[in-house]
Amino acid sequence: MSKTALIVIDMINTYDHKDADQLIRSAAPVVPVLAGLLRRARRHGIPVIYVNDNFGEWRSHHGELLDRALATPHARLVEPLMPDEDSLFVLKARHSIFFETPLHYLLQEQGVDELVLAGQVTEQCVLYSALDAHIRHFEVIVPQDAVAHIHEDLARAALRMMKQNMGARVCTSEDLWVPQE
Repeated sequence: MSKTALIVIDMINTYDHKDADQLIRSAAPVVPVLAGLLRRARRHGIPVIYVNDNFGEWRSHHGELLDRALATPHARLVEPLMPDEDSLFVLKARHSIFFETPLHYLLQEQGVDELVLAGQVTEQCVLYSALDAHIRHFEVIVPQDAVAHIHEDLARAALRMMKQNMGARVCTSEDLWVPQE
């Protein structure tokens, strides 16, 4: 039986970068979907791990990143997704959640072999993370309604690549952790 973790990628964000306007348009409808996914994961005892860009702030920790994001005009995109006291947090400096982070070790320690990747950006960090998860022999699930993009056409292509090239299960968030009747 596999053990699953929900990985929330780069959602603690100030949206103060060149592609922010495009990303915000895509992220806004994803936030309530991801908030629901977080509630269901937590209710089912699924570990939640936030892996977030440090935005070049090498002296910061996750609390400072969260405070900074909550102090922006885009706090509404962050508040519903805030980590709880049981959430784990890994900082990253590049696109992949695995690149020079302790995530692989953490997942091994937790006995996790299946990852649900949610967050942003589909055609960048989610795609590269899915590839790195695949080559590390993790099963990958990507709920397509719980990932945000900058370029819609590239996001569609990225989801297709994850499915065809990496064997990822691309589904909707409603397919995950639903009560059995």
